[in-house]
Amino acid sequence: MIKLVDAYKTYDNGTKALNGVNLEIADGEFAFIVGPSGSGKSTMMKLLIGEIRPTSGKVYVNDFDLTTIKNRQLPYMRRTVGVVFQDFRLIDKKTVFENVAFVMRAVGTPPRIIKKRVPYVLDLVGVLHKARRHPDELSGGEQQRVAIARALVNNPSVIIADEPTGNLDPARSLELMTLLGKINALGTTVLVVTHEKELVNQFGKRVISIDRGQVVGDHTGGYYDDLEKSGYQIDEAF
Repeated sequence: MIKLVDAYKTYDNGTKALNGVNLEIADGEFAFIVGPSGSGKSTMMKLLIGEIRPTSGKVYVNDFDLTTIKNRQLPYMRRTVGVVFQDFRLIDKKTVFENVAFVMRAVGTPPRIIKKRVPYVLDLVGVLHKARRHPDELSGGEQQRVAIARALVNNPSVIIADEPTGNLDPARSLELMTLLGKINALGTTVLVVTHEKELVNQFGKRVISIDRGQVVGDHTGGYYDDLEKSGYQIDEAF
């Protein structure tokens, strides 16, 4: 479960990124977080992966209290959360197999398990046939699938994707979101931070609208109304 309770975040330069966010995402749910640039989406994601801590309030992820968590406990929390970044962050000198296996080795997984688990996950996301290739030999869509495989390989209960379709064309973006939907159907909680309204409106999922550091809308379906109520025109917000 993901839960924010009256969460505030003010940076050292005085920027107030979050202003009393209350939010709960249940196990196995699929939700989008949307909003204009500077609305607080990225700050919220950083809180959820333990990169930063709230100024006040509480943040819980998978039974971990990220407000009071000790640094030595962070690696254990992060094993339960897979993160997919917009820029992929693949290691150029490693093959697809090695990129995915790397995060398993980092947590001490035995080689025999790595040998079985990596091909399974690569097959799940549709790039097993690229296992021996390097990132620069792949298309953008294929690289993103490898990034998703890497996020999945340690069997996390939550996947957080930060603008996962930002570098993809519309057709590849739709394929990627469909893949995340299939992963969610297997029981994984999926949280997608995005600004692509066309994609969001194609999926009948929960949509959480953020503006000026606050939740201004939370419902299933399209999200035009929420942004308009917050004082933004659609073209300006996106």
